[in-house]
Amino acid sequence: MRNPWFWLLVLAGLTACNAEQSTLHVFGAEARAVRQMALLLTIGAAVIVTIMVVLYVRAVRAPEGKLSHDRGMRMVLWMGAIGPTLILTALLIYALPAMRPRATAPGDLVVRVDGEQFWWRVAYDPAGDLSPLLSANEVRIPVGRTVVFELTARDVIHSFWIPGLAGKMDMIPGRTNRLVVQAEKSGRYRGVCAEFCGLSHALMAFDVIAMEPAAFDAWLNDARAASRTSGGPGAEAFDRRGCGACHAIAGTAHDATIGPDLT
Repeated sequence: MRNPWFWLLVLAGLTACNAEQSTLHVFGAEARAVRQMALLLTIGAAVIVTIMVVLYVRAVRAPEGKLSHDRGMRMVLWMGAIGPTLILTALLIYALPAMRPRATAPGDLVVRVDGEQFWWRVAYDPAGDLSPLLSANEVRIPVGRTVVFELTARDVIHSFWIPGLAGKMDMIPGRTNRLVVQAEKSGRYRGVCAEFCGLSHALMAFDVIAMEPAAFDAWLNDARAASRTSGGPGAEAFDRRGCGACHAIAGTAHDATIGPDLT
């Protein structure tokens, strides 16, 4: 087949096959529901278009005098109005409950993400009994547990999007939006900023690591313990080059917040 349009459509379809950042390759309950809803809406739209095409073809090819005015009006009424209305109503009844946000509980993990130009500030359990664990440009979540993302921005509007986990959520300076998610399988995935936020917008990608609950708890404990730092060549270079003017390292006197926390 030499038709270039065919191969163009094939290549466009292959762009959705990436396993790290794809709305079709899902690893979260919310993304799975969105994919199913999109599939059903697409099928519904295809059925309506098919009905309209059949109605058009039948009307054009009908012999002269075979299609009376009354019969034609009945056809238009059932196939052009009542049929599509019933289909759209059924899709609406299905879609509305699916759009409700996931319920949360007091013990759910809270992860606060701040959008910066041009990186992500991440804090685990910022309202918990312990001091929040700070990170940057990487988000870790436990599989099977409800996670509440508290999303905000410090400079311009960003949009937090993990395609395989859930839908997009805007990050607006001065306002905190909540995104409730639940991962269904472990793995390393990719998240991005879906809102143009400046000339380095393309740098606003981050890793998403979904971990088994026991592994996540062990990582969280180890990461907190790693906050106890000691001297060495790395610490000397950090002091000598003035990195502390922008970056923080827990357990030291460096607590700047301009750049990512390097603990």
